[in-house]
Formats: sequence, C-alpha cells, structure tokens
Amino acid sequence: MTSRSDTTHTGTQRGFTLLELLVVVSIVALATAGVSLSLRDASATQLEREAQRLSALLDSARAQSRAMGVPLYWRPTPNGFELAGQTRDWLAPGTQATLATRDTNTPARLVLGPEPLLPPQEMALTLQGRTLWLRSDGLRPFQVSPLPHGAMN
Repeated sequence: MTSRSDTTHTGTQRGFTLLELLVVVSIVALATAGVSLSLRDASATQLEREAQRLSALLDSARAQSRAMGVPLYWRPTPNGFELAGQTRDWLAPGTQATLATRDTNTPARLVLGPEPLLPPQEMALTLQGRTLWLRSDGLRPFQVSPLPHGAMN
C-alpha cells in the first residue's frame, strides 16, 4: 500500500490558492475601510460640532425665554456670538454665522421667544469654505442641514 505522500508529484508548488487570495483581499478591504473612516476631514467635523452646539444653545434659550416670558436675542459677533447678553467664542476659530433675513431694515439677530410660535428662522455657519445651515420652522427645534432652505436634495 502506498501512502498519499508517495503519489504526489515531486515538483514545487507555485502560486496561491483561491482561499488564500480571498483572505488577503478581505484583510486589505477591512484595513482600508478602517483608515478611511478615521481620516474624516477635521474642518467638517469642527463645523458639524459647532452647528450641533449652536442648535442646542438656541433651543435651550428659546425654552428659557418661554419660561421667563421675555424675549432673548442671538446675534453674531466677529469672533463668536452674543446670546442673552453673554458673548461666547466659537469652538473652531474662523467660523462665521450669517442670518438669512428677508428684511434688510431689521438688525441681524434671532428673536427666541417668548411666543410659542415664531416665524421661520435660518442661518448659515461657514468654516474654511464649508457651509452648514441651521433652521427652524418656528415651532420645532433647530435642525442642521447641508443645504439652504428650498435647495434640491
């Protein structure tokens, strides 16, 4: 009886098996996906963080205005913004806020309350050429969007 090793050909085996190639391709794909997720643009992350922070502050100020029964005002400043008489700086230096107002005779500010239903409000936050929009229909909380109101999705 001959053993199985005796019947194999004596030449050296060349190349890789299909299973070995699939394993290597899978490992490379997972590594590439992990790296691409970890290398997100820093300015986009900073702008999104700034927009989320401002959205939470505006909603909080609107609730506070309703509770106190007096209007609170938000307005942009060169290095940040003023909310309820307190000046705050942007977390990401260089951030600019622009209010989308239809009336050029009114000062550039948001009125937050005390009425439960306010007119729609919208502003653009810009950092290093990127823009995010904060908007509220006057009743619901402020939401962050990459497109201005009325733009096609």
